[in-house]
Amino acid sequence: MRSLTVAQREIKLGFRNSWTYSFLILLSIFTIGILLLHSGVATSLMYTDMTGTVINMILYLLPLITLLLGGFSVAVEKEDGHWELLSTYPLSTYSFLWGKWIGLAVILLTMLFFSFGLAGIITVIFNQALRLSSLLFFWIFSAILALVYLSIALLIGSFAKNRWQTLIIGIGVWFITIIIWPLLIIGTLSHLPSYKLIQPTLQVLTIFNPAEFVRVFSIMRLGAGSAFGADYDMWITWATSDYGLVIFFSIFICWILAAVFIGGFIWNRGDKLEAK
Repeated sequence: MRSLTVAQREIKLGFRNSWTYSFLILLSIFTIGILLLHSGVATSLMYTDMTGTVINMILYLLPLITLLLGGFSVAVEKEDGHWELLSTYPLSTYSFLWGKWIGLAVILLTMLFFSFGLAGIITVIFNQALRLSSLLFFWIFSAILALVYLSIALLIGSFAKNRWQTLIIGIGVWFITIIIWPLLIIGTLSHLPSYKLIQPTLQVLTIFNPAEFVRVFSIMRLGAGSAFGADYDMWITWATSDYGLVIFFSIFICWILAAVFIGGFIWNRGDKLEAK
């Protein structure tokens, strides 16, 4: 119940925050543009070159927005002294973080719903109506990606002392997981002592990068898993199977739980050190 109270407070504050509407406008413009491009491509296939382009563009923008929005939300509580006041009430750190997560999740999902809904309406106006299945896929893909990175944003905010640190760390996480990840993969695999280690190492590293994990699984579910090569043969088998979604969402939930748990642990430890 305390988490829901925090969530309600977060939703009210979030929709009063100018940052939220700035990100909403940016996301809407971005979404409308890419979906207009996508809707102009006539195809009966589930996965096309344009679909891949839309996925990659979502990967570049949405994690950064989520990291900044979530990280700043937690950092502000510390920097402005709100947490010191809230901590005088019977409110645990984990209840606070989960309340933050729920409230910010509602805000992000609302932003995505508005952006994709508006984009769908505009494609109809321009006589380039997008298939509902494509629109739904992009929304689900974006929602899953946002929820995972939201948990990472709360983790960052848990040990960052102010908004400046949150900004630097958030951009750093985005840069590593989105921009230079392929280079890091190539560098790591090239230094392995045995060729037999390449496939398991590649698969483990993919799981540890939420953006890459969501991207790879989504493309496989669209029937284009062969694009990743033979090293992902085992993944294609389970990702396209009847229990593929169960495995995916189990890992997805583990990501969220682990990030919030570690964030709460770090926060509690920091409060104890400050109290001494």
